[in-house]
Amino acid sequence: MIYFIVFVCGAVVMSFEILGSRVLAPNFGNSVFVWGSLISVFLTGLSAGYYLGGRIADIRPSSKKLGLIIIAPGVLLLTFPLYSGPVSDWIFMKDLGVRSSPLLASAILFLVPSVFLGIVSPYTAKLMICSLHTSGKTIGTLYALSTFGSIIGTLITSFYLITIAGVSSLIMGQGILLIILAMPLLFMKLQCGTDYTGSGGGK
Repeated sequence: MIYFIVFVCGAVVMSFEILGSRVLAPNFGNSVFVWGSLISVFLTGLSAGYYLGGRIADIRPSSKKLGLIIIAPGVLLLTFPLYSGPVSDWIFMKDLGVRSSPLLASAILFLVPSVFLGIVSPYTAKLMICSLHTSGKTIGTLYALSTFGSIIGTLITSFYLITIAGVSSLIMGQGILLIILAMPLLFMKLQCGTDYTGSGGGK
């Protein structure tokens, strides 16, 4: 189940980024500045999430906490259509320039969800590692699955989903998917850290 969660979260990240260009397009167009802003903000969010995820994972990691981490971006995406339009319009009216306007809009709308989604990979890695003998393989597998999910999310969204459904519906659907994905974790009792004796640290 952890592997599936990492795959889905990876897919949601890139799908959300692709859809983000459509969210910003009505006010800021589809220029290189928009794409540069989106990519920079998502990379910043993921980097921050990787760092925070590693720190948080060292404090009694559990499946319940992982569930709450995934629910947070789920709620943000589910309610995204309620605040994305007003935020974009407000920044557009400020007329901060062709570079600063899309960058600020991207930061306000996409930074926090991408941080939470970035936390998932290092946090799940900590949960999965029960022995130092398998830590490298476990971490490599999880990040490979996350990246593969990102590839699939990019292709499916750009080639198919974006042509058959509205942007708001797709983003809300991603929010619902994350919440559903997280619900079983709230009732599981998986709690596993690294045993530095190398004998296994399942609890």
